[in-house]
Amino acid sequence: MGRSTVRGVAATAVRAVAGLALGTLSAVVAVVFLALAAPVLAVRRRRPLPPSLSASALRLARVEHLRVAAFLGGDGTGEFTAGRALRYLASRCPVGLLGGGALTVLGFGAATTAQVLTGWFQGEKPDGISATWPVVTYLLTVATLVLFLDLAGLVAVVALERALVRRFLGLGERELMRRRIDQLSASRAGIVEAVDAERRRIERDLHDGLQQRLVAMAMLLGRARRSGSEDLYAQAHEESQRALDELCQVAWRVYPAHLDDLGLEEALATVAERSSVPVRIRCDLAARPAPRIETAAYFTVREAVTNAAKHAGATRIDVQVTVVEQRSGSVLSVRITDDGVGGADASGGGLAGLARRAAALDGRFTVLSPPGGPTLVEAELPCA
Repeated sequence: MGRSTVRGVAATAVRAVAGLALGTLSAVVAVVFLALAAPVLAVRRRRPLPPSLSASALRLARVEHLRVAAFLGGDGTGEFTAGRALRYLASRCPVGLLGGGALTVLGFGAATTAQVLTGWFQGEKPDGISATWPVVTYLLTVATLVLFLDLAGLVAVVALERALVRRFLGLGERELMRRRIDQLSASRAGIVEAVDAERRRIERDLHDGLQQRLVAMAMLLGRARRSGSEDLYAQAHEESQRALDELCQVAWRVYPAHLDDLGLEEALATVAERSSVPVRIRCDLAARPAPRIETAAYFTVREAVTNAAKHAGATRIDVQVTVVEQRSGSVLSVRITDDGVGGADASGGGLAGLARRAAALDGRFTVLSPPGGPTLVEAELPCA
């Protein structure tokens, strides 16, 4: 486990403990609120809630929603009514108090263990306990088991907090479906736009490059046939070689055939070889991704490398491709960094096309390029 991973786990644990501690305080507030609101709720039953009670319930629920999102990794979006907010507060009160109890046991146990061990090692023997190593080992074993059970309880409380937020404060099925339809419509429109842009780019490449070379070669062959000049035939042969190279470049930009044959790592090595800037590739994949994911990752790297070489004035480009485990599943992470001048426009044609390609795969695409650099282009593509 790397040092950065350890720091990440420690930071997550600290945030979770802080979130549970705040959740304990908010649970006490919610208990008081529900106790004061109980007579009103008992009288009104199915009738609409008073505005003041509704506003207070919504305010408390929103605070809880933000707490779970900030400290426990829950969903930060949601739309809910006062009735759902009240049901959420009633449901999470015992969960919040349970988390506070688990934190209290953890703190008390840590303090007691530290006090006893410190006293023993300093020669202070507790009354009625013989400070022998078997006794110390026994007590440490018991303390370890209690610590394990307490930590398991804290993890369960965090999971319950997230589940309650999703159940009562998350988006309803209809809203989720509407947003999903909007997302699919936007990604479909983006794909159509990206395909049209790619067709126009191919047409320009063929018209401005390959077509002009073929016209020049035809003119040279016509002059050579009329004059019988060997020099003109030689020039026509050279022009045909350039046209062939141009055709290969166009075909490579459309789709690299060796990606299917050799895999992503070898295809990226070809990108590094063709780049005018030194590119370091680190590709850590236990197995080949799905073809659509592999293709998206390849074009992300190629476009980012091309932009860095042409526009950023970079002297070094680093590419890292790896699989990262997230709560939603395995994700193919593609990170491209360069030491150029920065200022890359994420809404530009090439980068915007990559964003649309990632969105079509339910992935995430980000560009961080402050003026002066460095530039980070990152794509996260779900493997499933």
